[in-house]
Amino acid sequence: MNRTTSEGIRETQDLPLSDLKRIALVIQYQGTHFNGWQRQPNGRTVQEEIETAIATVLNHPVTLHGAGRTDAGVHAAAQVAHFEATGPIPGYRWATILNHRLPSDVLIRASAQVDQGWHARFSALWRRYRYLVYTDSRPNLFVRPWSWHYYHAPLDENLMQAALNPLLGRHHLSAFQRAGTRRPHAWVEVQEVSCQRQGPFIRIEVQASGFLYGMMRLLVGLLVEVGSLGRSLENFTEIWVQERRDLVKYSAPAQGLCLLRVGYPDFPFEPDVWFDTYPELVLGSTPASFSRTHFS
Repeated sequence: MNRTTSEGIRETQDLPLSDLKRIALVIQYQGTHFNGWQRQPNGRTVQEEIETAIATVLNHPVTLHGAGRTDAGVHAAAQVAHFEATGPIPGYRWATILNHRLPSDVLIRASAQVDQGWHARFSALWRRYRYLVYTDSRPNLFVRPWSWHYYHAPLDENLMQAALNPLLGRHHLSAFQRAGTRRPHAWVEVQEVSCQRQGPFIRIEVQASGFLYGMMRLLVGLLVEVGSLGRSLENFTEIWVQERRDLVKYSAPAQGLCLLRVGYPDFPFEPDVWFDTYPELVLGSTPASFSRTHFS
């Protein structure tokens, strides 16, 4: 039987599965004015904004399940999430419908109906994050919301790349995990790493099976110490191999971090859904191309 709340709202999770549609969303947001992705009692969150917009259409509350939980101030070029819906609205229409109801710092890039067994979080094979460091001594208003302005010392991107390379593979990375996590372990399979200079920017990208709480920002903070010659390559590796979380002192600022992509074995969208204007506007150049295998 369906259950009705005290307010007379029928909850979708109590409907027969045959009446439900699972809708997947690709979401972009500027994290500057959000307290992160996950709904919380106090503070504006991306999840709550989208859930509220969906509820105005369906006339009942819904739960949005995201592929990952970004922290306060962190951006997303292609977060992925899903929710359950009833009614005649086809999956592809939800993007347009929700964009008319969402604030200017959240956008649904695409939407589609997916199988009931598909899950935004648990079906994901990998996540890819990008961190931007802006190294010009002159501040720039238009890149400030999207990057860490670090100009105190020159950064050697080649040293930073050399520090990243040993992270490839499956490792226990508790040195890059903030306190307060609920994960039972700190094992992570790192699939790709890169550190490249593009003009005044250093672009750091990591693709992994999953990310620990605060992992990318702690990693970048330690990486910048290597790039500025404040820490040796050997010491960088010793810290994470020996799980010396106490020696990772700095977490890079949130505004430089962006959830770039999420990979699935059977993704319901065309690959071009990933190619957004975020890299072009901020970096002033064409984003690096990725083979189709990255989307499968």
